Amino acid sequence: MKLKDKIALITGSSRGIGKVIAMELAKKGCKVIVNYSKDKDNAEEVSKLTNGMTFKADVCNVEECKEMIGSIISKYGKIDFLINNAGISQDKTFKNMGKEEWDKVIDTNLNSMFNVTKPVVEEMLKNNYGKIINISSVSGQIGFFGQTNYSAAKAGVIGFTKALAREVSGKGITVNAVAPGVIDTGLGSAIPEDVLSKFLENIPLKRVGKAEEIAHSVIFLLTNDYVTGQVINVNGGLSI
Repeated sequence: MKLKDKIALITGSSRGIGKVIAMELAKKGCKVIVNYSKDKDNAEEVSKLTNGMTFKADVCNVEECKEMIGSIISKYGKIDFLINNAGISQDKTFKNMGKEEWDKVIDTNLNSMFNVTKPVVEEMLKNNYGKIINISSVSGQIGFFGQTNYSAAKAGVIGFTKALAREVSGKGITVNAVAPGVIDTGLGSAIPEDVLSKFLENIPLKRVGKAEEIAHSVIFLLTNDYVTGQVINVNGGLSI
């Protein structure tokens, strides 16, 4: 399937993995919409690089998300692709974790799935077409020390993906997830060297992943009409 002129919304795409996904989709001819919450300068830079446009909206705020989706529909008439990429980490052992760290990660990484996807799905159902890609994590599958909040949220993303895929499967909409491992940009690059060394010992391919490798997996799912409810693991074998 050709991607040219498809309308693609990527949340949290002012930096890191989201930025690279936006750039790779633009290369394929997509009309890219760069969502950001605070990083306006970087978002505008990505918009220029992709010949796209920016929309400011906090994915934790349901009303801002509704307004963003409404504005996109008013301008383009549809949203073909949604890539739920926005996410944060606030790592602490569960013993030392406060309610604030728990709530912020769950809100940004999991509750945002409802806030953004709900109004998008309503529009996709009208068109009997759409593709949704949710960015999860290997942490949501095997759990990492100091990441009870992050692991819980990303596991929730996988459950959400599978359940929604069942609900919309007969309506021209596919829903899948990509689960990155340790990636050399964005959240992954913030891992301390000593922790990274331990990770590398357990990664069969003995290296961190590239953001482009995540983007290529997203493109595979966007160009395939017979895959839904699946999780594509891009982690160098870490989850074996």
